[in-house]
Amino acid sequence: MNRTFIIQAILCVSFTFGRAATGFAGEPLEQLRQTTDKVLSVLADQALKGSAKTRERRERIQKIVDERFDWEEMARRSLARHWAQRTPEEKREFIPLFKELLERVYADKVEGYSWNKILYEGEHTDGNYAAVKVKITTAKDQAIHVEYRIWKKGNDWLVYDFSVEGVGLVNNYRTQFNEIILKSSFQELIKRLKAKSAQN
Repeated sequence: MNRTFIIQAILCVSFTFGRAATGFAGEPLEQLRQTTDKVLSVLADQALKGSAKTRERRERIQKIVDERFDWEEMARRSLARHWAQRTPEEKREFIPLFKELLERVYADKVEGYSWNKILYEGEHTDGNYAAVKVKITTAKDQAIHVEYRIWKKGNDWLVYDFSVEGVGLVNNYRTQFNEIILKSSFQELIKRLKAKSAQN
């Protein structure tokens, strides 16, 4: 399984699940399931089918995903030690660019999902942090193991990182961003993210 496929799978399986089964369901897992059900209902809505409804469909899915993902925390972790060096203005600029970077990768994947089954294999909670392990079986009977890392903010359990087959999303981007910043600057990273955004 090559690295590109794994990263695409990370983003895709985070929002699109098929038939689900579980023997243990705590609060973090149940909240993830609720988000999943909402996304699936949008994908199944006949009134939102077709290319003419693409923008509306994606906006609805994004709104649902925003309720479950802590984009600021993911952005902070992706910059690691470089985050503390950023000004409030730089942080406000980086967060939406980071979020958009992920959106561009998974938008098409989400709508063309081919996941057949998801099995919730277990959940471990430690205070305000939790990890949920799942096994996803594709339509081609390929098993993909995913672990969601979640933390509690108020009454909500929010995703701040996840991995597929041991490859973490945040760690993947942390490595890339760190290399750019050390070789050049944070401003160069922002420049590259803006350039990618302008390609849309």
